[in-house]
Amino acid sequence: MECQMPETHLATVAHLLRRAGFGAGRTEVELYAAKPYEEIVEDLLSPEKAPEYDSDLISRHLMGTVTGDSYPQIQAAWIYRMINTPRPLEERMTLFWHHIFATGYTKSEDALVCAKQIDMFRSICLSDMKTILISLSKDPNMTFWLDNSENHKDSPNENYGREIMELFSMGIGNYTEEDIKNAARAFTGWTFSQNIPLYPFGSYSPAFEFRQDDHDYGEKHFLGEVGDFDGDDIVDIIVRQPATAKFISRHLYNFFVEDEAQVPAWSIQEPRNPEAIETLSKTFRDTGGNIREVLRVLLNSDFFKEARFKKIKSPVDFVVGTVKITGTHTIPEPDLVNLAAATSLMGQTLMDPPTVESWHTGPEWIDSGTLTDRINFAVEQIGDIESAGIKDLINRIKSKGDEISPPDFVNNCLELLGHMEVDDKTKQGLMEFAEKVGGLKFTTSDQEQESLENIKQMLQMSVSSPEYQFA
Repeated sequence: MECQMPETHLATVAHLLRRAGFGAGRTEVELYAAKPYEEIVEDLLSPEKAPEYDSDLISRHLMGTVTGDSYPQIQAAWIYRMINTPRPLEERMTLFWHHIFATGYTKSEDALVCAKQIDMFRSICLSDMKTILISLSKDPNMTFWLDNSENHKDSPNENYGREIMELFSMGIGNYTEEDIKNAARAFTGWTFSQNIPLYPFGSYSPAFEFRQDDHDYGEKHFLGEVGDFDGDDIVDIIVRQPATAKFISRHLYNFFVEDEAQVPAWSIQEPRNPEAIETLSKTFRDTGGNIREVLRVLLNSDFFKEARFKKIKSPVDFVVGTVKITGTHTIPEPDLVNLAAATSLMGQTLMDPPTVESWHTGPEWIDSGTLTDRINFAVEQIGDIESAGIKDLINRIKSKGDEISPPDFVNNCLELLGHMEVDDKTKQGLMEFAEKVGGLKFTTSDQEQESLENIKQMLQMSVSSPEYQFA
């Protein structure tokens, strides 16, 4: 049945699902849009109300996720989850924390340890900042990545003590070298039960371990406070800092709203929207760093609703969002590994960011090579007119009548692809094609066949446009 909802509401919901999830096909957009916008936001913020993800299904089809001997399968399993999760914001926030708290398979060489860290992010992704940073500080993958397993009371290693402030909470310029040294002392003894490298033990699950005899119990000076601090105390002090509220708020704005400058420039470059950052920061401060509450303000804000197509899609967004349109990969198929490989070719290898700074975003996602990979991927996926999602789009267009004018042909395709907004040059190119083929006709079987091919080409032209690179 043809949906009678206002297209403005559908467009807003499509935007919400692109940013608070990984996009959606038209039918899924309509299912969400049956509720008022604010109620949709509340549903997204309450993933516990949605059915739990069937992890057994993927483990039966991709055994490498159980044995740990296939890093590509573990990546593929996460991609599958992004496509099919009934809890899209939960998965989105899992990716968010993975982006900020960068750790790489290249060092650990243990795919299961990487996967367990992602599971940890998922379990705490909407909680409060103290819970998140404590969980991070006890995570074996992070402990190994930033050498806290080498942080001893008699020979402190400052790597984690530095990065928990510089990269994970406050940003450059908000702490001193003394703060770094004392943070490192506070985290001495925080390690794990076994070493992570595969050899000679193979895959296993190391656990957090606090070694009392290796902890520095001396007095510490940290961010203006003095005491016998341990890691919990350090995190508590960090979360109370105004710099933390601003830093995390800016990360959320960059991830959900609009591309910001790269993180290393934040100490010298003001946010694009200082008022929005202050609004989010205030909520962070007022709620003790409650991430769910900050997101509630963000997703309901005008600055979020008005930020359509102002973010360049990450490779993961691009791949998963395109697949969501086609309606494929709804069961765990072997070629899921190809989707994970596609994101890598485009510059985003899941569970293996390039540096401790993670991935650079925005325009840095795209160069001549990755743009070609993006376009080729989208054209191939959208060109499969036998896929469930594309069949649905075609049927919706056919339901408009036996003859569809060139302008309606163009507008219907853009609308069904998520209410794409294109500039005059792109619109002119699409119109020229629509006028050349004379719109669409479905009166005879020959006309229908020709029209199906023209719809396919129009959809492929649309996803080849510069505008499709934006969310």
